Amino acid sequence: MKVFKVSGEICKPNLKTRFKKEIIAIKPEHAIEKVYTELGSKHRVKRFQIKIEKVEEVPPQEIENPLLKKLVTGE
Repeated sequence: MKVFKVSGEICKPNLKTRFKKEIIAIKPEHAIEKVYTELGSKHRVKRFQIKIEKVEEVPPQEIENPLLKKLVTGE
């Protein structure tokens, strides 16, 4: 499993918010789908309101989320 950092913007009618999420996935496409489902369920945002700007793979030593870091590195 790889860790991807997905960054982008939520564009609702009265609100614009930037986001960055670290996601465990096999491919970048799977990470994007996971972001769509998580943001849609937590923030009631439709897919067309989410603009994904960048998806990049994160090396294990640069993972910020302590839970993901423990899962990936086994520390």
